[in-house]
Amino acid sequence: MPEARFSGRFAAMTGRSDDRERRDEAEAILRRVRQETEPQTGVAAERMVLGARRHFWAGDADPADRIEVWGTRIGRLAGLAAFLVLAVLLVIQLLAE
Repeated sequence: MPEARFSGRFAAMTGRSDDRERRDEAEAILRRVRQETEPQTGVAAERMVLGARRHFWAGDADPADRIEVWGTRIGRLAGLAAFLVLAVLLVIQLLAE
């Protein structure tokens, strides 16, 4: 009789783990389907915007070193400003001809 209780508990325990495995597998399948069916341009644009935001706000700098974070932010924003100024000057030069 004790063996029957043990095997019943064991079956219940494996049933729960099987349910969890099946649920995890189903969630993974749904996640893959969602990724494949989402509009790719929206996902790519969102990823680019978030990546640029993280880059310009020094997401890769050491957060414990505030000077490094602010220096990185200032340097990257100054570089962006210089690029924009040069791009505008190039457009003006090309339109003047």
